Amino acid sequence: MRSSRGGRRDRRGLPRRCQAVPRRPDADAAVTPSPRYRLAHLSDVHFGKIAHPEVVEALVEEVNAAETDLVVVSGDLTQRARTHQFKAAKAMLDAFESPTLVVPGNHDVRAWWHNPIERVFQSSSRFARFITDDLTPTFTRPGLAVFGLNSAHGLTIKGGKIRPRHLEAMQDFFGAQPAGTFRVLVLHHHLLRLQALGDHDIARGAKHALRAAGASGVDLILCGHLHTSHVEHAEIVPPSEADPAGHSLVIASAGTATSSRGRGQDREVNFYNWITVEAERFIIEERRFEREEHAFAEARTTAFHRADG
Repeated sequence: MRSSRGGRRDRRGLPRRCQAVPRRPDADAAVTPSPRYRLAHLSDVHFGKIAHPEVVEALVEEVNAAETDLVVVSGDLTQRARTHQFKAAKAMLDAFESPTLVVPGNHDVRAWWHNPIERVFQSSSRFARFITDDLTPTFTRPGLAVFGLNSAHGLTIKGGKIRPRHLEAMQDFFGAQPAGTFRVLVLHHHLLRLQALGDHDIARGAKHALRAAGASGVDLILCGHLHTSHVEHAEIVPPSEADPAGHSLVIASAGTATSSRGRGQDREVNFYNWITVEAERFIIEERRFEREEHAFAEARTTAFHRADG
């Protein structure tokens, strides 16, 4: 089993996530260990640039055949936010038998040359019309809380921007969860530059958003945008005298699930992730599409210890 890069480890060699910051009067109360959950994490499907038709079919079939509690899609459902591309993306979403949680990406906003007024003043209107008008979607089960953050913005070219009101909604949502809840934040863009992924962009307001995520006790960030599959443990608040525990979390950046726009070592390669959440640990399995077999197969698997497990 592959180990993650960086971060402190417990005696079993697994990266250790620091305790979440209590945000409710009953946050220190004893809780029942979390049930086992399974999430499928897709990103950058880019209808309009689909690699080959069978990859979409294989993806839907595999996800539906598994015991999936939630399908997460972290943005860029389309290539150019065109009507037929959104309709194709919606058809894929409707084909999943499990609940879905979807956020927009920068490609889901109209291009400057198509409709500059809509891009600036109604950047999420087409996504809201064809996919969902809930731009801060949530999903909860006992011991699991997932929040979708909209980082797509008409005033940025591709890097994204975090809106303060959405951060407030995120903090309110996670603050209402009991202690021991596994907290997942979903957005399209990155909030932290990861050396392994080179010199990549991050969303405007990323520093403040990452600080808010840490204060909210987020355990896992699911994102995309870079079209490269990567999982990394990140210490975002180092331990100090004022904060002996600090806070760390895991970032899972999904590759492109179905398009021909993979980059770097993942050029023309399709990936998506399985996330399994257990009482004492969570596991991220990166799955790669094998063209000869017309199916996805395990590429890499990483396990992380839950400090509150």
